[in-house]
Amino acid sequence: MRLTDRKIKSIVATGKEQSFSDGNCLVLRVRANGTKSWRFKYTVNKKVTKLSLGAYPAVTLAEARSVAVNYMQLLAKGIDPKEYESTKKLEASRKLANTFLAAAELWFERKQPTVTPHHAAREWRTLEMYIFPKLQDTPLESITAIDTIEILRPLETDGKHSTIKRICQSLNQIMDYSVNHGFISANPLAKIIKVFTKNTVEHMATIKPDELPDFLTALNSSQTIQNKTKFLILWQLHTMTRSKEAAGTKWADINIEEAVWMIPAEEMKRRRAHRVPLTSATLAILEQMKPLSGHHEYVFPSERNEKSHASTYTVNAAIKRSLGYKDKLVAHGLRSVASTALHEKGYDSLLVEACLAHADENETRAAYNRSDYLEQRRPIMGWWSEFIENSSPNVTQEFTQF
Repeated sequence: MRLTDRKIKSIVATGKEQSFSDGNCLVLRVRANGTKSWRFKYTVNKKVTKLSLGAYPAVTLAEARSVAVNYMQLLAKGIDPKEYESTKKLEASRKLANTFLAAAELWFERKQPTVTPHHAAREWRTLEMYIFPKLQDTPLESITAIDTIEILRPLETDGKHSTIKRICQSLNQIMDYSVNHGFISANPLAKIIKVFTKNTVEHMATIKPDELPDFLTALNSSQTIQNKTKFLILWQLHTMTRSKEAAGTKWADINIEEAVWMIPAEEMKRRRAHRVPLTSATLAILEQMKPLSGHHEYVFPSERNEKSHASTYTVNAAIKRSLGYKDKLVAHGLRSVASTALHEKGYDSLLVEACLAHADENETRAAYNRSDYLEQRRPIMGWWSEFIENSSPNVTQEFTQF
C-alpha cells in the first residue's frame, strides 16, 4: 500500500521507531517520539545505504517521491545516489569558495611585486570602488559578460573611458589567472572592452625643444618657486626621469666617483633597476643641494616631513601655477622634450628609449637583452645636458647663489 497524506498524519508515536514503505525505495521513518522523516533506502553490491531526504511535512510526500524517482533513474544508469550527492556538495562548496574576490586576492598577491606600490594601490582601489561592490561574492562560474558590461555602463556615461580600459585589463587578468589555475574553464570577459566607446588618447602637454629657452628663462625669473624646487625641475629635466623617480632621489643611490645614479627596481615603473649617467650639469645640481639636504636621506626632502621626499606633484604644480604653463606643459612632458630633441639629433632610437627607461618594443630582443647601454648613453646624456645649458646659458648660475 502506497502512502497518502491522510495515512501519514494518522500515524502516532508508539514509543518505538516505525518504518513505512512507499515504493521506489522511499521509506517514511517515524521516531519513538513521533517525528517523521524521509529516507531513500537502497542496495548496491549487497551494501544497504540510507539517504536522508528531510523531515515531513517540510518535505512533502510528492517532493520525496520526486527525489526517489530521480535516484532510481541514477541507479538504473549505474550511478550511486550517495556518491552523486557527495559530488554535488563538493562542487557547490568549491563554487562558493571560488568567488571573484577570492580569485582577485590571489591574482593581486602575484601581481603586486611586479609593479610599483603606487600602481598596485591604484589598481586595487579602482576594483574596490567599481567592481567589488557588485561582484565580490559572485562565484566565478556565474560571472557573465552581459552582467559585467552593465556594471561598467555608468562609467561610460560619465565619460570615464580610461577607467573602463584599466578595469577591463584588471578583470581579464583576474579571469585569465582563474582559467590558468583551473577555477573556471574559460574567460567570459575576454572581449568586453570592444563594446565600449573607444578612449581617445590625449597626449600629455609638452613643448618643442626650441621653446626650452623661454621655459628656462621663466624658471629662472620666478620669484615664487623655491630654489630647491628649481633644482628638482632641472634634475628631472636633465635626467629624463619621471616625477616620482626624480622626487624620490636618495643620496645613497648616487655614486659621485662613477657618475651614476642607480634607481632601485622598486622605484621604477617597470620594476627594473635603472642607471642614469650623471653629467657635469647634474653633478653640479647635487653639489648645490649638498648643503641643503646632504644630511637627509633624500636629495629633495619634503618641506613638511624631512624624513620623506618632495611630493611627486611638486614639479607639475610649479610648472602649472608659477610658470604659467597650464595646458602647455606638464612635468611628464619634460621627457617628451628630451625624446624629441635626441631623435631630431639623430641618436639611435634604442639608446634614446634606454635613456627614458622605456621597455623595448621588440619583445624577442627584450627577452634576451639584459644590457642597459650605460656607457653608450653617457655621450647622449652629456649632449642633452649641454643642450639644456645652451638653451639658457646663465639660468643655473643665476639661481644657485644662496
